[in-house]
Amino acid sequence: MEEKGCLKCGVRDAATKEIATTGTGLSKMFDVQHNKFLVVYCKNCGYSELYNKQSSRASNVVDFFFGG
Repeated sequence: MEEKGCLKCGVRDAATKEIATTGTGLSKMFDVQHNKFLVVYCKNCGYSELYNKQSSRASNVVDFFFGG
């Protein structure tokens, strides 16, 4: 089986962070941050991808980040 890594540098060392953002319209005006995302990033080069937290599971997202 071919071992895959980061799309940019090939390293297999990733981490995750959660972020929240505002939407549009009233949520933006009142700074309501209801859009939640999981950021998966390479610890070596910093390449990052955002995943919608409501439709993603953290363990599967890291595998997907590496092309698995």
